[in-house]
Amino acid sequence: MSNQKRLFLVDAYALIFRGYYAFIKNPRINSKGTDTSAIMGFMNSLLDVIKRERPDHLAVCFDKGGSVDRVEMFEAYKANRDVTPEAIKIAIPYIEDILKAMHIPIMVKEGYEADDVIGTLSKQAEKEGYKTFMVTPDKDFAQLVSENIFMYRPVFGGGYETWGIEEVKKKFEVTDPLQVIDFLGMMGDSSDNIPGLPGVGEKTAKKLLAEYGSMENLLANTHELKGKMRENIENAKELGLLSKKLATIMLDVPVDFNSKDFELDHPDIQKVTEIFEELEFRQLLANFVKTFSVEAETSLTEKTTENVKNSPLGKTSEGQKGHAGAGQFSLFGNDGEEKVITNYSSRDTAASKSHFYQSVAPGMATKLFIKNLLNQKSICFDTETTNIDPIIAELVGIAFSWEIGKGFYLPFPENQAEAQELIEQLRPFFENDTIEKIGQNLKYDIKVLHKYNIKVQGKLFDTMLAHYLINPDMRHNMDVLAETYLNYTPISITELIGKTGKNQITMRDVPLEKQTEYAVEDADVTLQLKEHFEKELGEANIQKLFDDIEIPLLRVLASMELEGINLDENFLKSLSVVLDNDIKTLEENIYKVAGETFNIASPKQLGEILFDKMKLVDKPKKTKTGQYATSEDILSYLAKDHEIIQHILDYRGLSKLKSTYVDALPNQVLNITGRVHTDYMQTVAATGRLSSNNPNLQNIPIRTERGREVRKAFIPRNDDYVLLSADYSQIELRIIAALSKEETMINAFKNGEDIHASTASKVFNVPLNDVTREQRSNAKTVNFGIIYGVSAFGLSNQTNLSRSEAKELIDTYYTTYPKLRSYISEQIDFARDHGYVQTVLGRRRYLKDINSRNAVVRGAAERNAVNAPIQGSAADIIKIAMINIYDKLEAGNYKTKMLLQVHDELVFDVFKPELETIKTLVKTEMENAYKLEVPLDVDLGVGNDWLEAH
Repeated sequence: MSNQKRLFLVDAYALIFRGYYAFIKNPRINSKGTDTSAIMGFMNSLLDVIKRERPDHLAVCFDKGGSVDRVEMFEAYKANRDVTPEAIKIAIPYIEDILKAMHIPIMVKEGYEADDVIGTLSKQAEKEGYKTFMVTPDKDFAQLVSENIFMYRPVFGGGYETWGIEEVKKKFEVTDPLQVIDFLGMMGDSSDNIPGLPGVGEKTAKKLLAEYGSMENLLANTHELKGKMRENIENAKELGLLSKKLATIMLDVPVDFNSKDFELDHPDIQKVTEIFEELEFRQLLANFVKTFSVEAETSLTEKTTENVKNSPLGKTSEGQKGHAGAGQFSLFGNDGEEKVITNYSSRDTAASKSHFYQSVAPGMATKLFIKNLLNQKSICFDTETTNIDPIIAELVGIAFSWEIGKGFYLPFPENQAEAQELIEQLRPFFENDTIEKIGQNLKYDIKVLHKYNIKVQGKLFDTMLAHYLINPDMRHNMDVLAETYLNYTPISITELIGKTGKNQITMRDVPLEKQTEYAVEDADVTLQLKEHFEKELGEANIQKLFDDIEIPLLRVLASMELEGINLDENFLKSLSVVLDNDIKTLEENIYKVAGETFNIASPKQLGEILFDKMKLVDKPKKTKTGQYATSEDILSYLAKDHEIIQHILDYRGLSKLKSTYVDALPNQVLNITGRVHTDYMQTVAATGRLSSNNPNLQNIPIRTERGREVRKAFIPRNDDYVLLSADYSQIELRIIAALSKEETMINAFKNGEDIHASTASKVFNVPLNDVTREQRSNAKTVNFGIIYGVSAFGLSNQTNLSRSEAKELIDTYYTTYPKLRSYISEQIDFARDHGYVQTVLGRRRYLKDINSRNAVVRGAAERNAVNAPIQGSAADIIKIAMINIYDKLEAGNYKTKMLLQVHDELVFDVFKPELETIKTLVKTEMENAYKLEVPLDVDLGVGNDWLEAH
């Protein structure tokens, strides 16, 4: 057992940037509009290291002012780097404050890079007998690795890998880690703008190193090289030596490793909590507390006694217990005494805030309570049930609140007949259309009550939906909203029923007193949130969108989800067999072309076959873990040139289709209904689009034959019904034509022309009748691509056009449609001035990065500025159509039901005698849902399965 102390040095900016880009597709935005992604990403990584390793000593190293020496050597050093994203600039002071509160030293020296600080400290610590672990994904640090200095690299997908001498030798194909400097000098580094030797990439650098051992030896023997390489390298000798100098990490920075200062000490939990609460880091705070808790300490069963003794949780000095204030976290002394965490949060809880929550007894008390209930104008209610699936859930109780700090809980008997008797007493409340009903995620409650034949009538206010409109990029669950807007932490459900698993109980098993406290608190908090959000809806001018679209749609979606759709399970079983055969055939073809068998599903093995063995690409891309990148977007570019790539893409597509839909769908049929019931989420997509879940019926592939066949499995309820599909034709193009007031496009739509052929005719300057299939296809790609900000590079990858041809086509397109280009510019300008864009109904998409100085970040925001109003308007329009159709179906007492919404398409289960009436009704309502300058056009299809109807 080693008693050697361990020092961990964290490369701050590397982990901050890594954390920021980890959330780039789904940034973490708090209620103040602050992008907290970089802070959250960095802190997750830091806490992960502490939990995994329990280091004895730890410091975080920052850059300040860049490397003065390297810029003096080479003025262009790091000159091509993008401006640091604003979110990272904002993050740094917060991260520094958190580190200070955690008593973790910040090591920084103006004029030096963090690499140099870490290099100097690691060598100093090595001399004092420490093992040092450099926490960074940056491969440059490999040059520092020695017997006692290691790289501790975060890897893609989670976890870490440790690089010692052998790992570095294998990775870089060198005999000594110091040769990594030569390797970096030879191949250069585009991110740091280190020039390297011309024409020398990774493979060539490794080959030259294997032969010559160093940059100097290579340059002394260039006469042995041949042709262009010899000429290039001889002409760049000074550049090569300069590159090696630039790549060398300095070991003489004026910083000192003071072991006492670097000891991992007790954090100031109070201060950290305050910062996390300001940032609205709910889960991260729980993670932080857990990291420094009894549970975290006792989970370290595989750690050595020495490591535990010297961890921050049990730090001792000759038997003396560390102390940072009673109850901050568990401290283990030699006597085994424990001190546990107390609540350091500044937020209120049920324990700290006065309230009156009462359960209602059966009999006369219930009657008096209901009488009082019916006298109120606006009431918040919340159901407690036995299951998160409302279709199978049974009522355990209902909480009510109409005055802040007060509320009542009505428990329900387990016997279903008795439960029905009790709910009947509440029917006058639920079906009273003069009493406003308030709730958080009311769709769930409506579906639960439907089981008891109760219809929730009257005005509704859903706090989850309200917050979604106010701040679409935040999370919308009640606990987060309570902490963010009310500075209040509700009772956790896990306190009542335990964590998910075999030991979890149901709400029915919870004592009545605890049920009451938990349930009424939910109703009380939701009531308070309603008062808060009502004002904000008015201030943001989105009250009408809330009242006229999102709330009525809630009822529509509840009805569709309860209805479900019939599934032909026998067909799916037969399709599964067909897919097995298809997949097997593809496997055999892939193995034949590759010349050997391997695991096609393994990216590592696949990459080695394609790029090491078959050498399909000269310079294949690699992932952060060092293996070849084989993602779909990478392989798609190669598919038209290499048959094996298309086979692999087909193999992946069919395998995913089989596992995600063909084999999974039968397991999602509910026993009590015999149907599949998807959940439509109103609060996920910031554009306003609905998303489908459990199962996701919006992502069934329709571009492949086998993908389309999955739709055959969705069938009418019985032989008396058929499926009707109603699909908006090119609605997004129609919207952009109308919003941009582009007459040429508007007239094409008004005249019923094929818009893609019409566009091709104009941009290729040929008569409409002479447009070729390829020209139409290219025009179609541009038409839809413009909405998403397609570039010449992107267009050339999606078509057979070269980059220059694609650029020329886009330029011609904008010349043909000048108002379209103006509209795009106006949208971006509006976003820059206001911080948001909006749909035809005023739905806002906030774009915090629209004025970013970072070109990549700003570019993404600009594309959203153009796309969001179009996609969002299309979503708004189909929502209006759904509401109007639902109302007409209800009013006419039709047997026909609306079943599915898939973006621009609606699917109905139509009673055959009603078919012609319904076709007229659906087409009329969809085409007249919203008046644009361009007519909306709807295609109808009828069939005995979804595919046939579509």
